[in-house]
Formats: sequence, structure tokens, C-alpha cells
Amino acid sequence: MTIHFILNGKDVSVENVGANQTLLDFLRLERRLTGTKEGCAEGDCGACTVLVGRQTCAGLVYEPVNACIRFLASVQGCHVVTVEHLSGPNGRLHPVQEAMVEHHGSQCGFCTPGFVMSLYALWMQVPEPTVTQVETALQGNLCRCTGYEPIIKAAVAVSRYGTPAADHLNTERDTMTARLRALQHETRIVTGPQDNLSILPSNVDDLAACLLEWPDATIISGATDVGLWVTKFLRNIGPAIYIGHLNELKTVKRQGDLLLIGAGASYTDCQSTLSEHLPHLTSYWGRIAGWQVRNLGTVGGNIANGSPIGDTPPVLIALGAEITLRRGRDRRTLALQDYFIDYGKQNRAAGEFVESIQVPLPGPNDRNAAYKISKRRDEDISSVAVGIHMTVTDDLIGNARIAFGGMAATPKRASKAEAALNGQPWSHDSFEAAAKALIDDFQPLTDWRASSEYRMLSAQNLLRRFFLEQDGQTDAPVQLAIA
Repeated sequence: MTIHFILNGKDVSVENVGANQTLLDFLRLERRLTGTKEGCAEGDCGACTVLVGRQTCAGLVYEPVNACIRFLASVQGCHVVTVEHLSGPNGRLHPVQEAMVEHHGSQCGFCTPGFVMSLYALWMQVPEPTVTQVETALQGNLCRCTGYEPIIKAAVAVSRYGTPAADHLNTERDTMTARLRALQHETRIVTGPQDNLSILPSNVDDLAACLLEWPDATIISGATDVGLWVTKFLRNIGPAIYIGHLNELKTVKRQGDLLLIGAGASYTDCQSTLSEHLPHLTSYWGRIAGWQVRNLGTVGGNIANGSPIGDTPPVLIALGAEITLRRGRDRRTLALQDYFIDYGKQNRAAGEFVESIQVPLPGPNDRNAAYKISKRRDEDISSVAVGIHMTVTDDLIGNARIAFGGMAATPKRASKAEAALNGQPWSHDSFEAAAKALIDDFQPLTDWRASSEYRMLSAQNLLRRFFLEQDGQTDAPVQLAIA
């Protein structure tokens, strides 16, 4: 069968698309669109950034993504935009490119196309961005020679050179929407060689059926982890079942006292709703990877792969989250903490998939926090991550749930520290006792991210930080405010 999408302004049909074929290789090797670069091949440097337009419940949305870890089969029914498509009439530079030239935003130029595409996406969403908004948009773009100051100045100045309303992605939006609707498939697509199949289910029910037929298939939504299996470890991931097009799995909504998150909802999809209902996660969420990865990576995928250093499990476990797993027509729900059994082992049977996450919303006496320690502030893997939840009534602590990532073979609750807090007064001494109890909860490993001693001290200090931040009697500043 054939994959259909739109590349810049042209309809593209590709037959026999294997599960391992990346969008970047197709652009550079098959279409000779070499403005899109390969740098890290793992979604970190942003040199391969392109825009992908997709149909959502809110209409046509364009997002910057990493082409190096985006698989070709996953752009079925999408509009892929590369830096070559920015050229105006008679080869005139795009406003983003003009701003980069005028503000000396490029030296060697290798990273520049990726920066241009990220800034293009930002400009389309926020024509007059603040410096903070620019810095957030560029978390996933690395420049080693120009320095970020002239690039930031260029980003702030783009609207002096043109307006988003006049950009062809806006002027042609209705036409493009109609073209993309014509590419939507109502039946299952199976393509590629027999030993490396790409499978795109028609809906969630069909996804369940596909997993009964191919129970050992690799499930791929954003591929922010699986992509590296191919680019770094040269693994054959077929058969692969792609689910990023299934809007049914992207639901993020409040239902009574719960926040319901579809397993296919990306970090970006969740961001505004989380900020509204779980404001303590706002800054934490912005430190998960870079913008391109947040547009692709999913909460369900971060849970399903069972990583001990996944960013979302600790904070969701602390909130008392549950997940629903589905196999065929059968569903079961379990506490998120019970999903993780051991390193590389999860409570998920063959043919079963994570369908949704249910997160209880905080009550009036609840206190919550989420912290992440990493070598870089932005776009880095956690050395230690923690979610903290407790109820404080009449200055007594109850229902403490403290979950750490990076401290054990799985995301894990600190049961001894919780016991040291429950029933105790809200005080410095109670939290000192909990910090000491962490020694009995964890024996963290030493690796290139952090030593065992550093991890333990950081974990203890995060409990102390929580008390200082939440305690109304503390006068000294706990952390520097970031605008």
C-alpha cells in the first residue's frame, strides 16, 4: 500500500514504506532537500527541524518536529514543510530569514535552517514574542558558534519584515485543509516489506485489532524514544503500528474530579490544560525535552516504555494517577505505580496497550510540587525527578505520596519518607526526618548522569525545598524567579 502526504506544495505518494525509514532520510536522499540537516540523529540539536501540519479537532495545526526521529510512515495525511518552501516570489527571503540576516544570526550556517523553522513556527503562533517565549521555542535548537543573543534579537524583530497573515501557510490554509482531508484514510494501511511492516490503524478499535494480529509489534506515536532505536542502535522495529494520527487517543479534558489524558496526547497537547488544573506542573512541563520533542512525545509513551528516568511517571504517581490498559475489547485499570514491575518489565501483556491516564485533581488542602535535577536546565534527561503530594489539615500532614525517578530501577514511591511524614506536624523537623528516611527507601546507582551520593543528597534537599517553598513562615528566597 501507499503513504500519501503533501511535501511543501506537492502531493507525494510513496510505496513500500518500511518501519525504519525516517522522514529526514527521505527528504535528503530521495528528494534532495538538503537544507534540512542531520546533526545528532536523536532529536537534540534541532538541525533537522521541519514543520508538520496535521488535522486536529481544532483544525489544521503546524508544529516544529525533528525529522531525524520522525518516521516517514507517520506523515500519512500530513503537510510537511521544509526550509526550501520559505522562499518568496523571485527568491525573496522569508521574514524570518531576513531578520536572521539583518541581526547576524548565523555564522557557519549548519544549524541555521533548523533555527529558522523553529522561529517560523513561533512567529506563526506569536507574532510579537517575548524573549522568554523565544528562549522556550529554541530549547530544542543547538548553536555552537553564533551564540544565541543575535538569534533571539532576530526572533523578536521578525514582524518588522512581514506579518503571519500574509504568509502562504495562512493564505492557503483553507485550500490545504481540503487537500489534507482528501488524504485521510478510513481503512487500515499496511505497507513495507514483510519483515519491516508499517501499519496505520483506521481508528482505536482497529488499533486493538492490529495488536491482536501483531501482538509483538512496536507501538509508535511520537517516536522520541523509538526513533533512537533506529538511528543509534540500528534496530529493526518492524512490524510497527503507528498511532500518532489517531485523534481519539489525544483527548485531554476534565471530567468531574479527574483529568483524563489520552495515551496519544503529546506534551504540547496537555500543556494548557495542565497549567489550568495542575499549575505546579507548568514550569516542570517546560523542562521536558525541547519544543520539537514536546510536540511529538506523548504522556502515554513516556509511561508505556517503563523508563526509570521518565519525566512524567513520578509526578503522576504522586498525584495518585491510574492508567487504563486495553487488549481487544477488554480493559483494565490499575494504579500507575503498579504498572512498573522491574527494570525493563511492565505490567502489560502481549497485545495490550495503554489507552488513557486518569489523574485526580487536587483538593483545597492539598500541597503539590514537581522538581527535576539535570545537568542542563533545558532539554536534558533527569538525574533525579520527584513528584510530591500531601494534604495538610490543622497543621498535620496526611496522605503523603512522594515518587522519585532516577533513584531506582523503576519510578518508585518513597514509602519510608511518606511514613515519616504522615500524621506528623507541618514542621522543619518532620521533613528532616523524612529526608533521613530516604536512605532506607533508595540505594541509587552511580552513572554518567550523577553519582549515588549526589542523587541521594539531591533527593533529600528537594524534600527540604518543598517545605521551604510551601511554608508561610519562611522569609528567605528558595529559588530565583525566572521570567
